[in-house]
Amino acid sequence: MAFTSLVGALNPIALHLGPIEVHWYGVIITTGVFIALWLSVREARRRQINPDDLYDFLLWALPVALISARIYYVVFQWSYYQHHLDQIIAIWDGGIAIYGSLIGAIIVVILFTSWRKIPTFLFLDVLAPTVIMAQGIGRWGNFMNQEAFGKITTLAHLHALHLPQFIITQMNIGGVYRTPTFLYESVWDIAGFIFLLATRHIKGLYLRGEVFFIYVAWYAFGRFFVEGMRTDSLMLGPARVSQWLSVVLFVGAWVWLIIRRRQHNVPSYLSGMTVTKK
Repeated sequence: MAFTSLVGALNPIALHLGPIEVHWYGVIITTGVFIALWLSVREARRRQINPDDLYDFLLWALPVALISARIYYVVFQWSYYQHHLDQIIAIWDGGIAIYGSLIGAIIVVILFTSWRKIPTFLFLDVLAPTVIMAQGIGRWGNFMNQEAFGKITTLAHLHALHLPQFIITQMNIGGVYRTPTFLYESVWDIAGFIFLLATRHIKGLYLRGEVFFIYVAWYAFGRFFVEGMRTDSLMLGPARVSQWLSVVLFVGAWVWLIIRRRQHNVPSYLSGMTVTKK
C-alpha cells in the first residue's frame, strides 16, 4: 500500500507585518517562555518569592540566554560562519543551542539571586520544571523550520509510529523522510515537566536544590540518546558536543545529589525543616 501526503510542508512564516516576517520559530519559543513565566510566578508565590523578582530576572535572563545560545551555536559552526558573517545574527532561521542558553541563564541566576538576596537553589527549583516544559515546546519551532531531525527513514516507518499526517509530511526534507528527533526530545521534556510537577510538592521528598538537579539529570539523559540519532549535531572533531556535555551534566548532577544527601543539616525544600544525617 502506498502512502501519500495530502498537503505540503508547513510555512515557517507565521505572518507578515508590512516588510517584517514573523517566523513560527520565534512565536513558539516566545509562547513557551511566557507559559513558563506564568507557571513560575504561581510557584514563586507559594515559596514566598516576590513575583516582581521573576519579572526582573526575565528582563536580564532572556537576552543573555538568547545571545549565549547563538554564540554557542556559532562557535561550533565557525567553519561556516567565518565566511558568512552577515548570517551570525539571523536567529530567525534557527541555529540556537539550548545548552548555550542554559549556561547563560545559570550565570544570570547566580548573579541575580546574589544581588536580590534570594536563595539560589530555591530560585532554581522554582524555575526548573517550567524551563524543561519551555524546552519541550521550543522543539516545535525546530519542527516548523524542518531542523533537529535524524537519519533518513521510510514513509512506512513513520506511519508505523502512528504519527499525525502533518508531522509525517513535515519530515519530508530534501526529498527524503527523516526521523523526527525533535519530537522525541519534546516528548521527553514534557514527561520531565509532568514528573517534576507531580512530585515537587510531596512533603519531604526533595531537599532544596534537588528539583533543579533532577531536571539537569533528566534532560541530560534524554538529550544524550536523542543527540545520537540526529544528523545535524554540533561537532568538536569527531565528538558530538551535546552528547559529551550531557554525560558531564548527568554525572555531575548525580554526584551533587549524593553529596547533598550526605550532608548534615540540609534545608528541606518543602518544609524549611532540616534533615540531619543519622
